[in-house]
Amino acid sequence: MNTHTKLVAFSKEQPARLLSLYLNAQGIQVEYSKLESDYAHGVMLFDSADLEKAKAIAEEFVLDPNNAKYQSAAWDSGESVQLASDSSFAVDNFLLALIRTPFTAGILVTCIVIYCLAMIGINGPYSWLQIEPLADLAKNWQWWRLLGPALIHFSAMHIAFNLLWWWMLGKQLEHTFGTSCLVLLFGFSALISNVAQLLITGPSFGGLSGVVYALVGCVWWLGWLKPSWGISLPKPMVGFLLVWLLVGYLDVLPVNMANTAHTAGLICGCVFAWLLVSRANNSISR
Repeated sequence: MNTHTKLVAFSKEQPARLLSLYLNAQGIQVEYSKLESDYAHGVMLFDSADLEKAKAIAEEFVLDPNNAKYQSAAWDSGESVQLASDSSFAVDNFLLALIRTPFTAGILVTCIVIYCLAMIGINGPYSWLQIEPLADLAKNWQWWRLLGPALIHFSAMHIAFNLLWWWMLGKQLEHTFGTSCLVLLFGFSALISNVAQLLITGPSFGGLSGVVYALVGCVWWLGWLKPSWGISLPKPMVGFLLVWLLVGYLDVLPVNMANTAHTAGLICGCVFAWLLVSRANNSISR
């Protein structure tokens, strides 16, 4: 007699198989099963003791089934599962992700609005957010400018690159650890990376990339320090971003890179990940 518990079901086979591979990679024993129902493709859980953890992973998967970590787990198991495109499914999940991760969505929308306003000649937000020398800030007390550069961008490629990574990594962290955690990481990394860049090159810079590198560092180190949490970046992606960081220092690109902000942000993210893991370990030991 089959006593397996149905964890979740899908109308298509590919997501059910992909989630099954990922759960098994996380040490949660499941199997794919074809069901006799409208949602005909199920993920069956072997041990009910894993139900809560498996549900949390399944909910995260439904929000972002195209996250690279799922395909990475499939590759590690020797398989590759390509999700079929489904525009209505994608739109529904995007809207759900916007609701479930309000801070990630808020920063995304804010950056887009500020950039679009600048494109039509409304530069007020740029001048209001541009960072100034610390001596000037000590006189005018406009300390918000220390965070401001994270919200302004200067080209379509600049904003597209930053917001793609922000959306992919930010919503993963916010969904897992909560909005307050992502707010803290954003504030911490934006402040440190912007001040570091200001001290090295002066006030003429902007972009979310310092924060993005903090997200990269945080997710990268969480995958290394606490793999059981299921948060990680595939090694090729980490390698690409570290090489991109190095290329910026070589000064061979046609644009000026905020290299100091990138490096400081990366370090902030690694430190933040270490603090998260240390706090969790201390809570367990008490």
